[in-house]
Amino acid sequence: METEQARESEAEQGERLGWWHHSHPTFAGITGFFAGMLFVTALPGAFAGLLRLLFPYDTAEKLFPFVLLALALPIAMLVKRKTRRFAQFMFVGMVVTALVVLGVASLVLYFMVDG
Repeated sequence: METEQARESEAEQGERLGWWHHSHPTFAGITGFFAGMLFVTALPGAFAGLLRLLFPYDTAEKLFPFVLLALALPIAMLVKRKTRRFAQFMFVGMVVTALVVLGVASLVLYFMVDG
């Protein structure tokens, strides 16, 4: 009798949490957007720091453009249907973050040169 009740309670719990475990569209969008933000900001910095720890400055400077190989990950996620929505929002997060960073940098540079 206890095992039957335990199975029923597990089934009810699975039904309540089922929406969360089956790629909820809002969850995919939000996590994709913030993953794109981190991808643009944290990945190049971490890659530069790792290169600087492992190689002399001149070699690390020459190897830094290889950070662009990391773009293969979101591009590959666009191919598979299950991860396509996440990857689309990841690209949106990457573009918006890059635009904000470039916009703020250009304004700061303008005010520094003009002032």
